[in-house]
Amino acid sequence: MIWDIDYTDEAKRELAKLDGSVKPQIVKTIRKARQNPLPRSEGGYGEPLGNKGGINLTGCLKLKFKKLGIRVVYKLIRIDREMKVIIISARADNEVYDEAKNRIDKYNL
Repeated sequence: MIWDIDYTDEAKRELAKLDGSVKPQIVKTIRKARQNPLPRSEGGYGEPLGNKGGINLTGCLKLKFKKLGIRVVYKLIRIDREMKVIIISARADNEVYDEAKNRIDKYNL
């Protein structure tokens, strides 16, 4: 069953700002992941995040684009079958995870 995708306002802007050659790859992977956004341990596409460098992202998942250096961090709202995309950003050190934590706090996710 396909899950709904919802983006934070910031993630929408980040997606819109992506280079034209990168954006289609990101969108395609997010759409593919929505078919089964569960953690890999449950047969899905998401890679679970935990405590990254002292930043607690337990309950969140990521999609990695190694060659592009981009991470998509999302959280599942299982009751609503919703995939909430929190951030789409380059993995510069742990900045992407710091900002993801800030947004999780901001949106009470």
